[in-house]
Amino acid sequence: MSYSYGTIDASSCLQPTIPGERLVLRPLRALDAPLLGAYVGDRRLAEGTRSIPHPLPRGAADAFIEAAHSEARDEDVWAIDGTAFGSAPLLGVISLKALDRGQSQIGYWVAPSYWRGGIASAAVRALLEANPHRNATVFAEVFQDNPASARVLTNAGFEYIGDAEAWSVARNRSVPTWTYLRRMG
Repeated sequence: MSYSYGTIDASSCLQPTIPGERLVLRPLRALDAPLLGAYVGDRRLAEGTRSIPHPLPRGAADAFIEAAHSEARDEDVWAIDGTAFGSAPLLGVISLKALDRGQSQIGYWVAPSYWRGGIASAAVRALLEANPHRNATVFAEVFQDNPASARVLTNAGFEYIGDAEAWSVARNRSVPTWTYLRRMG
């Protein structure tokens, strides 16, 4: 099973490397597993996401990287890499999950040691400017107890469209969210 965005079949496409301000978005590599595992093993980071469990099971980082390269993936995942700018090779992760009708959902996290450094904002801007899925609309959601992530979205041109709830694996409960959209073009 593969998904398509526009006339492009994702299973036959290589993810592009996307330059940004102070970072590069690139496909994940097997060498990212140790840092990835260390970062997502942090309860604060895991509880800010829907899908990262805490504690992190052994092998989860390797499995995540393998899934990101699968032809059957329904989401493109990029490492946020600061190497070219004198920083770490993995600062966080950003993704686009293809929906239908020219739409995707963006998701991102940044390692706690890089919080409040503008990394998430730079990564979101770079991905939106590249628009690799050729989207007409991009959706996002953040937990309501994470106003910093909401500011990243509003500063990138997203509009608030309503409240909802989403399950957090790490918290083992539904968490109130704010939902956003950005029309592209």
